[in-house]
Amino acid sequence: MSFEAYRCENGHVTYPAHTVCPECGEAQTETVDLTESVGTVVTWTTSTATPPGVREPNHLGIVEFDVEGETVRALGQLTEPVESGEEVTPVYVAELRDPDAGIREKESQSWDGYRFSPVSRD
Repeated sequence: MSFEAYRCENGHVTYPAHTVCPECGEAQTETVDLTESVGTVVTWTTSTATPPGVREPNHLGIVEFDVEGETVRALGQLTEPVESGEEVTPVYVAELRDPDAGIREKESQSWDGYRFSPVSRD
């Protein structure tokens, strides 16, 4: 599974995908794999009142990636607390939340995805 952003023919990059580009209205026809990319934490927070099945506390961050001169931001869980400006990379997780804790049928949705993990700590 890859962590993908989406690009329209005019080069605008978004995450998640949109039917049409929010910048210019063109179709998003290309994907950009960010799985091996390094992003920068723009801001972060920690939630201690989480939905059923989501770990508590749940560290969340907005991470900015540079894609060939275009920037794209993604909101996601963090593997641990971070600071703004810290570099992170996407890390695949088989279960972002406990499928047994929700009210939906397990088979009705995906439970896997990506968290962001610090690249290095000096």
